[in-house]
Amino acid sequence: MLCQRCKKNTATVHLTDIVKNEKRERHLCEKCAAEEGVTVKQQVPINELLANFVMEQSGARELAKLTCPECGTSFLEFRNSGLLGCPSDYDAFAKALVPLLERAHEGASQHKGKSPTRGGADREKQRQMTALQRQLAEAVEKEDYELAADLRDRIKALEP
Repeated sequence: MLCQRCKKNTATVHLTDIVKNEKRERHLCEKCAAEEGVTVKQQVPINELLANFVMEQSGARELAKLTCPECGTSFLEFRNSGLLGCPSDYDAFAKALVPLLERAHEGASQHKGKSPTRGGADREKQRQMTALQRQLAEAVEKEDYELAADLRDRIKALEP
């Protein structure tokens, strides 16, 4: 199928727009899609991502020797299968996993999950309160009373 815009190149980007129950399809080549501001983000299988990441590591040999003390899974087994053996593997392979998780999850290495639509605002508010209370305790411990006063005021603003 040829690009509907330039009518020269093969269409590799296929777009579907639905406006007021009307379905419109457009078929563009990569060049025309880029000119229209459409970016194509290709999904990379996690096993390939893991393999590439490990190969880029300077200490790949050092990592290959790692083994989880709990389940006995070696880093090589993890690299080849893409599957961890137990929760302790996250600690055993942390040196290699944290950068990998950050790349795969756009900078985050901690799972945040999703909030349910019902009551989600209350949970988010509670999460903010807990984080602020933790920061307040740290500020008081460090004797940073200006920050502590600011955090106290923010906590009061969130309280019902």
